[in-house]
Amino acid sequence: MTGKRLQACIRIISILSFAVCIVLSIWGYHTGVLTSQQKMEQFVIGMGLLGPVLFTILQIVQVVIPIIPGGISCLVGVILFGTVKGFACNYIGICIGSMIAFYVARYFGRPMLPVLFKQKTIEKYDRWTRNKGYFDKMFAAAIFFPVAPDDFLCYLAGTTTMSGRKFSAIIWLCKPFSIFLYSLFLSTAWQRVLTWIV
Repeated sequence: MTGKRLQACIRIISILSFAVCIVLSIWGYHTGVLTSQQKMEQFVIGMGLLGPVLFTILQIVQVVIPIIPGGISCLVGVILFGTVKGFACNYIGICIGSMIAFYVARYFGRPMLPVLFKQKTIEKYDRWTRNKGYFDKMFAAAIFFPVAPDDFLCYLAGTTTMSGRKFSAIIWLCKPFSIFLYSLFLSTAWQRVLTWIV
């Protein structure tokens, strides 16, 4: 499969995934799962251990193949499983996905980047790689603070000379803070949305 065809397939998957999110949101609203704490708890309990496991796998996949916005999936984790369990699923899934993205890029090299990401994004952050020390610091800061496209930066890091050990340390140590901020902000925003629609 050529790069252009792969890009087209990924875009189609992204659009379909976003559509599925909308459909599930509408379903959750009409069934009360997203507007009733009691119904949500019953829904989650009904899934048993399978629910958190499947969601963690989803988080891994959405980092490796960015099919849905990471912020949306983080919010879903907090809504479905609560603050603590949702955070754990988000953290484990995103960190494992980040590790996979790093090593995929290390194996395939820079030709992998334009297949998954826009050229504009590549050019914007590629200048960081011109200085190894600068890239390592900026990468750690970007992972710590939720202000940059983490999935892309993980792939980009895989094309640099950054060691797997350093990458792993940055991801597992810096990710909790950004995921916590995402979860806190999104859950607060979601509660406000509920007050408007309920």
